[in-house]
Amino acid sequence: MFSIISTMFLGIGIGYVLRNWSILQKTEKTISLTIFLLLFILGVSIGSNSLIVNNLGKFGWQAVILASSGVLGSLIAARLVLQLFFKKGGKQ
Repeated sequence: MFSIISTMFLGIGIGYVLRNWSILQKTEKTISLTIFLLLFILGVSIGSNSLIVNNLGKFGWQAVILASSGVLGSLIAARLVLQLFFKKGGKQ
C-alpha cells in the first residue's frame, strides 16, 4: 500500500514540475480511455470468477448498500463544504 501511495505522490510531483509542457495538456482523452479499459478488464475478471458470479445476489446487495452509502455521504459532505466555505452572507 505504501508503494502505491508513494507512486501516486511521485506522479503528482512530476506532473506539477512538468505542468507547462504542451504534451501533458493533451493527455486528458488518453487518461479517460485508459480508465475505461481498466474498468472493462475488471469486469471481465469478475465475470470469469465463478465464485463471484454464483454469489452475485449476496454480493450485489452488499455492493448496492456500500455504493449508496458512499454516494449519500459524498453528497452530504459536498453540501456541508458548500455551505461552510463558499456561501458567505447569501452570496457565492
